[in-house]
Amino acid sequence: MKLDILAFGAHPDDVELGCGATLAKEISLGKKAGIIDLTRGELGTRGSAEIRDEEARKAAEILGIAVRENLRFRDGFFVNDEAHQLEVIKMIRKYRPEIVLCNAIDDRHIDHGKGSKLVSDACFLSGLRRIETEVDGVAQEAWRPKVVYHYIQWKNITPDFVVDVTGFIDKKVAAILAYGSQFYEPNSNEPTTPIATKNFLDSLHYRSQDLGRLIGTDYAEGFTAERYLAVSSLENLM
Repeated sequence: MKLDILAFGAHPDDVELGCGATLAKEISLGKKAGIIDLTRGELGTRGSAEIRDEEARKAAEILGIAVRENLRFRDGFFVNDEAHQLEVIKMIRKYRPEIVLCNAIDDRHIDHGKGSKLVSDACFLSGLRRIETEVDGVAQEAWRPKVVYHYIQWKNITPDFVVDVTGFIDKKVAAILAYGSQFYEPNSNEPTTPIATKNFLDSLHYRSQDLGRLIGTDYAEGFTAERYLAVSSLENLM
């Protein structure tokens, strides 16, 4: 299956939090998108890997994701080495996306920055034909995405560009709330974590609202780019 967009996240819910509304919008425009989770989030304070597996499935269904896979790397301990790069390369070659979205370049959770660099490096290496990979016994052809963009997570990183996601924020929030084990629930007996607070839940709206305000829309999501952004004409800019 060829995808237009392939989004990677170090943990289930990273993609939904970072670019869920953008994916929902692109899917509504006819794009085919997939998600690859690097880990099952098994070190998370709340819930369990099994619970998050099911939550991830529900979230993907809400967003309209065509395919979702989990590479089952070790939460907290995966590294950017040849073995891990090859597994990511297999996913890139399997789905042949034009656009790859991945974790923030720097963030509170150490896996986010690691995942960001791992996926970015794998996108380059995936285009080298002398790196041989196979899936289900079938040799894969080299493939390099046209662009790699990094969504923004906990830290307020200044974006290189923003996407108007007005009309899609509710679908993003619904996908996030599919992870009932992870986020704010006033009657929960689970330990409190930074993302399981009312403040964080509220931030899902006000952070997108602020970016939207800056570009004259209701909501927006921000991204950083690895190379200069190009437009074919000034009329392409909002």
